[in-house]
Amino acid sequence: MKRLVSLVAVLAFASSLSARDDVKYHSLDFLKGPKAKEFLLPNVSVSFGTGYTGNIIVKDLTANKKTNGFNKGDEEACQIALLSAIKTFQERAIKEGSTKVVNLTGYYKKQPFNSKTQFQCGSGALMSGVTLRGDIAK
Repeated sequence: MKRLVSLVAVLAFASSLSARDDVKYHSLDFLKGPKAKEFLLPNVSVSFGTGYTGNIIVKDLTANKKTNGFNKGDEEACQIALLSAIKTFQERAIKEGSTKVVNLTGYYKKQPFNSKTQFQCGSGALMSGVTLRGDIAK
């Protein structure tokens, strides 16, 4: 009987882990804080939302970053994934001889999300992820 109860408990837990797949929207305000300033490259500007039409040198790049949610809330895990995705764009900008990342939009599970104040993030039971699409400009 003990084995049956244990098996049912394990199966119930496993099914709850696989069932969660939430897409949430969080504020970009944290990018002004110390954690973002410490992690991101200060010499490469980042602009969210479409509308930049200047000298674009590389178009329609994507960055898909995930982080584990262990011992973190969804928002904190999403912020970490976002910082990692932004840094990927910044490093590419430097490689291209640029100092601007522009037209950044969400693209989680290929669902476009265009905002200057929020970002899109998917959170499951174990991981959170952010996908960004954007351009490099001079």
